[in-house]
Amino acid sequence: MHKRRFGFYVLILASHGEFRPFTNIAASELTHIAWLKDAFAQLGLALPEDRGKEHMVPAPTPKSAYEAGVKAEVDNIAMYDSFLASALLRRPENASLRALFTRLRDASKSHLAAFQNGLAKY
Repeated sequence: MHKRRFGFYVLILASHGEFRPFTNIAASELTHIAWLKDAFAQLGLALPEDRGKEHMVPAPTPKSAYEAGVKAEVDNIAMYDSFLASALLRRPENASLRALFTRLRDASKSHLAAFQNGLAKY
């Protein structure tokens, strides 16, 4: 998920030039990818195949980029909330994974606010 979003933000920056919050959030996504890689390694799990390019659609305007950013973050927040509500993540032995998903969800909330602020300019 994060690799796909990172790729989408890079595509937006290549299409429309560097502008905030996309530059900041693209850098943030690299951090999130690193966190997930570490978590998978600690759990001895293989990383899922990155098929993000199959789903990437360019945003023709900065406004549509903000709209896509809002949708992506709303979807991410819902995804992380569903993970966090699962019985699996409520187990004490999964506390570190629960903490990671909480951090990622909270980052998505911050990203959502940034995209909403950008969209409000249109």
